[in-house]
Amino acid sequence: MTAPAPNDDRTVVHLVRHGEVDNPDRILYGRLPEFHLSELGRQMADLVASHLADHDVTHIVSSPLERARETAAPIAAAHGLEVELDERALEAENAFEGRAVAGGKGIFRDPKMWRLMVNPMRPSWGEPYADLASRMQAAVDDARDRARGHEAVIVSHQAPIWMLRLAIEGRRFVHDPRKRQCTLASLTSLTYRGDDLESLAYSEPAAALLPLAHSGAGA
Repeated sequence: MTAPAPNDDRTVVHLVRHGEVDNPDRILYGRLPEFHLSELGRQMADLVASHLADHDVTHIVSSPLERARETAAPIAAAHGLEVELDERALEAENAFEGRAVAGGKGIFRDPKMWRLMVNPMRPSWGEPYADLASRMQAAVDDARDRARGHEAVIVSHQAPIWMLRLAIEGRRFVHDPRKRQCTLASLTSLTYRGDDLESLAYSEPAAALLPLAHSGAGA
């Protein structure tokens, strides 16, 4: 009788943030359509695909937004898989969407926007942090079930990934967005033993390209 492989009950779900977006006006693009990866962003996506090429990836999910799908494409191609879309991996809803908000421009200089800043704990300008974490956890649970004993990839956005990480680590949702450990094309990898989370790891396959990226308001 053949003994089972030691890792048969271990599953990894990689949460991948998309690569750099072509956003010359530095607006907060949020869920707006037609925001695609820049050339640098495509290079970042290729680096993630190379990083995961020898991994046992059997299931790939993406946010429906273009930048996420374009990041997922080379990963899927490397494994001969189709990308499935999951709205639970979408970017957060945000009332500042479409505005040039980098550095506070478009928020603090516009009195009409001040009312949206009254409660950063919710936050008052958009989708509650707890809701972000909850929907991402549901997406992760489904991906884990689909890839039992193997690895899955979910390509999403900074805020959903980071909120889920805060929830997993038992940290408060209120935070400084500039201190999120979730750079462009980064991986937040969740390893499960059965349904129980065993470990969380973070890596940056595109680290060498990050100094070339343009700062902006999108995520």
